Amino acid sequence: MERVVVIDYRMGNLRSVAKALAHVAAERADILVSSDARAIGDADRVVFPGQGAIRDCMLELENHGLVEAVKEALASKPFLGICLGQQALMETSEEHIGTVGLGIFPGTVKRFSNDVRDESTGERLKVPHMGWNNVRFAKKHPLWRGIADGEYFYFVHSYYVAPQDDEVTVGRTRYAVEFSSAIAKRNLFAVQFHPEKSARAGLALLKNFLQWDGDACVMRDA
Repeated sequence: MERVVVIDYRMGNLRSVAKALAHVAAERADILVSSDARAIGDADRVVFPGQGAIRDCMLELENHGLVEAVKEALASKPFLGICLGQQALMETSEEHIGTVGLGIFPGTVKRFSNDVRDESTGERLKVPHMGWNNVRFAKKHPLWRGIADGEYFYFVHSYYVAPQDDEVTVGRTRYAVEFSSAIAKRNLFAVQFHPEKSARAGLALLKNFLQWDGDACVMRDA
């Protein structure tokens, strides 16, 4: 049985992510929430979720001695980043200027303008961007299997990633501006939305992750 570790760095609703993974795993995987670097190293696949501020995220990773364990997992096994777990993969962030991320993707994390407006009505939009919005596929990917292009997922965020290389973008969403709502590279897939809160489509993505061997084109048999 495979072991899937959900990284526990004291931020975000980790239990809901673990519960959703356990639901789609159907006893084919052992789901563990852990802040232990050795457990992350021993895992077959890793999930990096979170909500909150990126500065606090990086401090908690450092305080728990998890930075190197996370980087090693990013380099060697199927890895899913969710929300703050996507943003932390960038080099820098406009949130708390000076905060340095893990630097896996060149680029930064930007904040929605305080004056974002609906393009058709001119009505001011709320920040944070909260609720259901669609994701348009920029590229094919195994984790999109069985999910319709333009499907709706659940978002809660005031910041979004802006990678230097747009080739890593596999999903786009518009909220006054278009942003990369899903990015991928080799064994790594990361999303701004919350699949654990996104009903059928979110559960489908999590199930696909558990069946993905980390190759950009390959899925295992269900």
